[in-house]
Amino acid sequence: MSDDPVTAVILAAGEGRRLEPLTNRRPKPMVPVANRPLLEHVVEAVTAAGIDRVALVVGYRQERIRNHFGDGDDWDVTIEYVEQSTQLGTGHAVLQAEPVVDGPFVVLNGDRIVDAAVVSRVRDLARDGDHPAMVVTTAEHPREYGVVSLDDDRVTGIDEKPEGPVETNRINAGVYAFSPAVFDAIRETHATGELAITATLNELAADGDLTAVGYDGRWLDVSNLWDLLEVNAGLIGESPESASAPPTLRESVTVADDVALAGNVRIGPNVTVGGSTAIGSNATVEAGAVVENSVILPDAVIGAGAVVRDAIVAGNARIGPNATIAGGPATVVVGDAVHRDVELGGVVGDNASIGGGATLADGAVVGDGVRADAGVVIDGRVESGAVVRRG
Repeated sequence: MSDDPVTAVILAAGEGRRLEPLTNRRPKPMVPVANRPLLEHVVEAVTAAGIDRVALVVGYRQERIRNHFGDGDDWDVTIEYVEQSTQLGTGHAVLQAEPVVDGPFVVLNGDRIVDAAVVSRVRDLARDGDHPAMVVTTAEHPREYGVVSLDDDRVTGIDEKPEGPVETNRINAGVYAFSPAVFDAIRETHATGELAITATLNELAADGDLTAVGYDGRWLDVSNLWDLLEVNAGLIGESPESASAPPTLRESVTVADDVALAGNVRIGPNVTVGGSTAIGSNATVEAGAVVENSVILPDAVIGAGAVVRDAIVAGNARIGPNATIAGGPATVVVGDAVHRDVELGGVVGDNASIGGGATLADGAVVGDGVRADAGVVIDGRVESGAVVRRG
């Protein structure tokens, strides 16, 4: 095996429209779970795998990524940035990294969290350089991803989000091992519309030149708003150090074991913080409120007596006193797709204000800067900047 240094190319240029309104002000990889951006968890897996050079492919709202990660010193890694100014597909994104890659490299998505162990395996395959390689895992709903056909340890095809029946639950995990030869392969790929890396991979597979790396470890994907709650819960559960609450909590406060509280969170008396909850820096939960299975971003305020379950409350948003996000199964429309029985009590965008005694129906999505009067009932989607009045 070669000892050549391996670069990690992390794709973080996308907008993440299915996560609106959370991505109106931040790129999808910077949406926080367990009080840290998705991308930070990916970078940590890379560094734990012994890779000390990272190329971040950035684009949409890239200043948020650059300002957070800087040159990588805080993660003991050297970070370089390359820009994908127009999002023309994942293959196009990989191609942007060519000027900073001079040897074997691995590619990861900036919004999918995997274990460091599989990154190490892919790193070693990249060093060997015999064939490009792709990590293959399993999913409960494979049709939502790239479904993979195999012949032993060779990938024979990738069917991206097939509409018809599928015969396997094996999917493309979005982690790859490449040599610089892949850049020419991408340029030579025949594709209409966006240039996806899977188009190149399918051409390599057709030539019998794509190795499969089986993986059954942690694979956390955020495609829709409700995925944030599941991923947040998983990361809190696997990170015991994130479950410690600040020592200044009042005796009347009840906090579950699987909770991540930032050190400067303000918690009032008689508050209950249920499991699978992350509350970000400088957020406030006022007296008697209940917060459970929720992601509360920095500077948000949960008013006295409010109930917030299965919810995402974005930065500097305010939930008024005695307001209710009851939680439970919901039907949510995203674009043209209707998703039924998803666990999403509601989403409140950045800088929005929900009046006292208001109620969010299950699955309600409130845009940035919305002002909702006291006592209103909010159902469905409310566009950013709207005013919701009683009657």
